[in-house]
Amino acid sequence: MTSGDITTSAEQSYDALLVLSFGGPEEPAHVRPFLENVTRGRGVPPERLDAVVEHYMHFGGVSPINALNRDIIAAVKSELASAGIELPVYFGNRNWHPMVEDTVAVMKADGVRRALVFPTSAWGGYSGCRQYHEDIARARDAVVDAPDLVKIRQYYDHPLMIAAFADAINVALDSLPPESRAGARVVFTAHSVPSAADVNAGPPTDGGHLYSRQVADASRLAAAAAGIAGYDLVWQSRSGPPQVPWLEPDICDHLETLADKGVDAVVVCPIGFVSDHLEVVWDLDTEAEQKAGELRMAFARASTPGTDARFARMVVELVREHLDAVPARGIGSVPRYGTTLNGRRCHLQCCEQPTRPARAPAS
Repeated sequence: MTSGDITTSAEQSYDALLVLSFGGPEEPAHVRPFLENVTRGRGVPPERLDAVVEHYMHFGGVSPINALNRDIIAAVKSELASAGIELPVYFGNRNWHPMVEDTVAVMKADGVRRALVFPTSAWGGYSGCRQYHEDIARARDAVVDAPDLVKIRQYYDHPLMIAAFADAINVALDSLPPESRAGARVVFTAHSVPSAADVNAGPPTDGGHLYSRQVADASRLAAAAAGIAGYDLVWQSRSGPPQVPWLEPDICDHLETLADKGVDAVVVCPIGFVSDHLEVVWDLDTEAEQKAGELRMAFARASTPGTDARFARMVVELVREHLDAVPARGIGSVPRYGTTLNGRRCHLQCCEQPTRPARAPAS
């Protein structure tokens, strides 16, 4: 189910594909400026930035996200060529180079007039969807006579991505010690958001909570496809002040709960991520794995789907929904939105940002 003012029709003409992502530093000198871009206007204290800088420095000051996106783009180009689709693929980011504004300028110089935009987020909600509309609008405002940009829909329940997650879960289960597999608990995790933002996620007529509902539905689908009867859904990577409620429980807190119940093995599936972002390699492969070790719990982490060949095939299928009017595929029970022109909202008041309380003046 898509929405907005775009008719998915083979009559529409597109001459490029833009992969739009979050961005990440690629050397130590980039880390602090990148984080300042990410947190601009949010009132994040410098000491919190200092802590996150250290996370990046643990990996040499390099986030894996840009390299992984370039790998996805290469795979998509190959799939497009195999399908006989001549469509150049561009790469732009929200927070670090290549910045989307610069990429759109290059697209205009290359003669692109109307392009599809694939966001590296499968989800609804402000961070997962509406902020990408804002990125598109900002980039077009920065370029005179910019090409039209049509955002591709949310794809949280696409069967190719769900199948990739399911297979990754079973590979992770098989990597556990043989004596631990039967009792292992599968735990799905996604990036936490402020509870108020989740309340506002999606069109108001749908009752909100679109992000958490989609994550829960994707977890259900992946568990069923993997043949898993029992599983948990938890959250990770919260970054707000402690007095602001975020989606819970946190992954590390949940591991302690499982250990108290006698669980001695766990498979963590980062259902909320398409690639191994820093949040995956730090919050899961470092902190959560260390916590599991402290609890004497066998630990395995399922891979993200971005490196799976089916992910690129999914991207091309989503493109063909617009090029060839291929029917949209989705196997979930929660609505999907996200397709609009030039950064317009999907629906009136969709994914409104909650108002932040005013800070008390310094005395």
